[in-house]
Amino acid sequence: MKPVAVPAPIYLLAGRPGGRRGGADPLLVRALASAGVASPSVAYIGAASDDSRSLFLMLAEHLRACGAGPVTLAPLAGRRTAVDKARVVLEAADVIFVSGGDVVAGMAVLVERQIVPYLRELYEAGKPFVGVSAGSIMLGQQWIRWEDPDDDGSASLLPCMGLAPLTCDTHGEADGWEELRALLRLSPEGTIGYGIPAGGGLLVRPDGALEALGAPVQRFARTARGVVRRADLRPEA
Repeated sequence: MKPVAVPAPIYLLAGRPGGRRGGADPLLVRALASAGVASPSVAYIGAASDDSRSLFLMLAEHLRACGAGPVTLAPLAGRRTAVDKARVVLEAADVIFVSGGDVVAGMAVLVERQIVPYLRELYEAGKPFVGVSAGSIMLGQQWIRWEDPDDDGSASLLPCMGLAPLTCDTHGEADGWEELRALLRLSPEGTIGYGIPAGGGLLVRPDGALEALGAPVQRFARTARGVVRRADLRPEA
């Protein structure tokens, strides 16, 4: 009898201060190692940066420095005919890496290419996913967008991939997590939002259990009184 597939943990990373200049990122090293194979092959989703070639080359080098084997772009932001090629790349990879950029633009590409259901299939079949910055947000349930940046009344919730059953923001500590708080104000009472600071991460296990990585993850809750701060989720000793 074929064994039942179990989803792998999802790593949501913010990226660390100084970017890639400081050598290997220990959180990314751990995330890649979770694939359980030496030098895992990586499928790179760059939809949030319009499949930027320069960003891909830079991050591919960084991924290899953190233990990855071959890193291949899954082309999604270009011609529609490239989607079939992207599916082949995603299916063959040991790990799927969702890169940073603009969340709203990235989700627009994924929705237009109708690739989100396929990504969910891969996740449910046990494919490991790693996000960084905007990629981490996109792996969660929702984000916020403004039709008019100068009009708070134009804000609305943007559905994301929903592979990680939570809502998060990354490296927003400098402005007090302004966007995350705005998102929560539009959310139902009881919604929790997670602020992943620069250099930190959040491990999401298949059963929904969470582990802060590298730094405390801030938590905010939507209550009847508005958005309130909850106790931080702290890394395990």
